[in-house]
Amino acid sequence: MRVVIIEDEKPNITRLKKMLIDIDPDIDVIAVLDTITESVAWFHAHPHPDVVLMDIRISDGLSFDIFPKVKFSCPVIFVTAYDEYAVRAFKVNSLDYLLKPVERDDLQQALDKVKAVKQPPDTEELMKHLLDLLSKKEVTYRTRFMIPFRDEYRTIPVADIDFIYYSLAGTHLVLKDRTQLPISLTLEELEEQLDPQVFFRVNRQHIIHADSIDKIQTYSTSKLRVVLKRDLDREVLISREKVPLFKQWLDR
Repeated sequence: MRVVIIEDEKPNITRLKKMLIDIDPDIDVIAVLDTITESVAWFHAHPHPDVVLMDIRISDGLSFDIFPKVKFSCPVIFVTAYDEYAVRAFKVNSLDYLLKPVERDDLQQALDKVKAVKQPPDTEELMKHLLDLLSKKEVTYRTRFMIPFRDEYRTIPVADIDFIYYSLAGTHLVLKDRTQLPISLTLEELEEQLDPQVFFRVNRQHIIHADSIDKIQTYSTSKLRVVLKRDLDREVLISREKVPLFKQWLDR
């Protein structure tokens, strides 16, 4: 089975690859793509694989934007952090939809289902159906976190968060008083749980609050640099792919 992975989180890519090899050593991951632009170009230039494992939120937008530009001739398995409302939409339509963190048995069942499918479903219709369902769903976002702190727990209102960063030491919330608190969630999980009107994933290391921005500088012909009010020395760069989304987020 030839597999393409569309995902921009390295830990998730590594985990998927390990599970695929564990399920079947003959599975061949022929490409790992991390942007909409790269994905569209790859599918236009290569024969389609047997299955695509696709995240929904990737570095330059929603992977739904791939479908108007690529006519898929293979099944798609979505691997994402969206909730069960969307999961049910895809179960009904014979595509699989796995919630992160993906379990090995769930992935194996999805691949078994792919092998049994003779004719791939009409992906364009499924996209329309899913987007219709999601548009009707009332979304709620986190208002606080309960975080272990020394020998007790602290309740942290989301309104107190200045920005969030990821490093080799893990994920940390940085509060407006400059307190840094480790949290056991990934940036991708936090991105799903925080209000996108207020928080924006600027790159693979940072999620920032709109009020944390001091100034925005031109970094190169295609990138921007965000200067944070309470951490002036921190390097927060926005890639060329993210710049239009970032401007749209701020210009409301």
